[in-house]
Formats: sequence, structure tokens, C-alpha cells
Amino acid sequence: MAEERPQRGVENPSVIDLITPDPETGEVVLIMLEQREWSDDIARLKQLEDKINAYLVFVLDGFLVSEYPEYEGRPVRIQLDCSQTPPSDSRAESMLIAARNYASSNDVNFAIKRIED
Repeated sequence: MAEERPQRGVENPSVIDLITPDPETGEVVLIMLEQREWSDDIARLKQLEDKINAYLVFVLDGFLVSEYPEYEGRPVRIQLDCSQTPPSDSRAESMLIAARNYASSNDVNFAIKRIED
């Protein structure tokens, strides 16, 4: 019987969606996926906040290096891959700016990447 994999995406903060090295920058990239349209719905923003916090804890509390010792000493980027960029002047955009600033203050890069279907 095949083991069921947990759902990936912003709606599941207990899962790190993807971890991959970036050969161009040397960074370890932790990717979170958001395939839904942007919304300033409080419940959706809470999911985004929880997912970002889970990624930061994974990196800052040493779980990344504990699980992947080969990444020790490498710079880290948390990247939100989404089908569209968040609307300017939205709560989501404000949250992402705050996350970027906090991550940067802890030597972690934070990026948003628009992906095509």
C-alpha cells in the first residue's frame, strides 16, 4: 500500500514543500507553494503567516542543518512560488514585506517568484 503524502502548499504549514540547492547562488532554497489567487481573507493570511513562521523556525532553530548536514554554512533563501504576485497595497503584500525584513535581519533571504502554470 502506498503511503499517502501530506498536502503541500501554504494551506499546510506543517510541511516544507521543497528544499533544493540553487547552483547559481549557492543558496539552499526552501520553497513554499501558493497556487490560489491572492486574498486578504483573515483565514488565508493566517495560513500564510503560519507557513512563513514554520519555515523560519525550521531554519533558525537548526532543523535544516540537523536534517541536511550537507547544507551547513550555506546561505538560505525562503521562496514563495505563486501563480500571481500579491496586489500592491494589500495585507498580503504588507505581510510579505514584514517577513522579508525579519528574515533579512536573521541572515535569511526571502523572495517571491511568480510561476507559470
